[in-house]
Amino acid sequence: MINTIPDIIKQGEGVSVEFKKTGRQLPENIFDTICAFLNRNGGTILLGVNDDKTIEGVDENQAVIFCKNIANLSNNPQKLYPSFLIEPQIVLYKKKTLISIFVPISSQVHKCNGKIFDRSVDGDFELKSDKQIMNLYTRKNSLYSENTIYPFLKEKDFKPGIVEKSRKLIKLNRSDHPWNDLSNKEFFNTSGLFRKDLATGITGFTLASLLLFGKDEIIRSAIPHYKTDVLLRRVDTDRYDDRENIRCNLIDAYEKLMNFIEKHLPDKFFMEGTQRISLRDKIFREIVANIIIHREYTNAYPASLIIFKDRVETVNANKPHVFGQLLPGNFTPFPKNPNIAQLFTQMGRSEELGTGIRNVFKYSKAYSGSENIVFKEEDNFIGIVPLSVKLDNTSSNNGGLNGGLNGGLNGGLNGGLKENIVIVKTYIYKHPGKKTIEIAEATHIPFKTLEKWLKKLKDAGIIEFRGSKKTGGYFAL
Repeated sequence: MINTIPDIIKQGEGVSVEFKKTGRQLPENIFDTICAFLNRNGGTILLGVNDDKTIEGVDENQAVIFCKNIANLSNNPQKLYPSFLIEPQIVLYKKKTLISIFVPISSQVHKCNGKIFDRSVDGDFELKSDKQIMNLYTRKNSLYSENTIYPFLKEKDFKPGIVEKSRKLIKLNRSDHPWNDLSNKEFFNTSGLFRKDLATGITGFTLASLLLFGKDEIIRSAIPHYKTDVLLRRVDTDRYDDRENIRCNLIDAYEKLMNFIEKHLPDKFFMEGTQRISLRDKIFREIVANIIIHREYTNAYPASLIIFKDRVETVNANKPHVFGQLLPGNFTPFPKNPNIAQLFTQMGRSEELGTGIRNVFKYSKAYSGSENIVFKEEDNFIGIVPLSVKLDNTSSNNGGLNGGLNGGLNGGLNGGLKENIVIVKTYIYKHPGKKTIEIAEATHIPFKTLEKWLKKLKDAGIIEFRGSKKTGGYFAL
């Protein structure tokens, strides 16, 4: 995978790389390229680089404005339809300001100003013939089952409050997110969860929306084979010491998977620069996100996550695009469910495509002392992350979630806080340095209630208070 500015510039323009020179305004055809990347294989656009790789840079006074305009226009169905949120980044390279625009592949067919663009090594080209357009639709539909439309699926079939919860997480992750002011109908359309198949004329909610928000019984009626087996096999390796069978919507499934991880795996004190981070969360949120985002849900093979003494193994049904072991730098990531992936990214539960594997390799040695990691792309995707037996043996004495959340906190957290624990933790993680009153205002949790919850989290070692009570302090993970 090409993931650095020097690598991208060295490779030069091609199917997945585009350079664009900028002046006082955005390049006129920038959304032609964004549309083409969405329709083909995704890619990276660098603003401030000429076709011959000369670095001119972007006017630093205009860079922030350019980024806001790109994000806003990508969310405007009059410009890009269906809209697909693009978030550019400002980067410094050789003392020049550049804008890097990562565009993932999309499971839908997109139009820019009413025209459909595709991508080749020669650049962007408009699809004009019915045959070209039909071939694009056929290719997308064969690749992405998440786009399957259920015309009789309605909002009443969604778990009560789950859409609102998801949107609240998006707002907490990014208070100025352009989706925040949308109605639910606009949100569904913008996120690609409600669509019209232009080849058949069928309109409705998609498989992705059913998986993300559906009631348990509705999901089971549509996809009876869907489940994720989560097992602990430390003592009884033939059967299990603990088990959870997950058949719920993906929003709740993520939390159930993370809670099982936190229940049975210890954390380890680790400083990254001046900030304390959770190695367990850094590694296993990527593992859990991978199980959810990159699974082929039409395949009846059940997903599984198994914790052994010396490793965690995961398996999920796959639709492979390459075969063999994946290592950072040697593969191009390909999303199996781009709309599901986009929603999880906007909620702050997953990173940019391809970042997950890099994070696991980056933090695994500090967590377990081993880099013997396996990510194998086959008909089933296999992931193996090593564990330290020494760490495992101390897990029962862990001062974090093992002893707190599943012991003394069960009564306090699982009652009032169960639905909000992730929201509070996410806000503190994303906004370190905030005081209790600021957290209460942002999360709309009553101040006195939040004080009690924060105390329980602090006593359990999940968060810590920094600073002085007299002069003011704040909470951090």
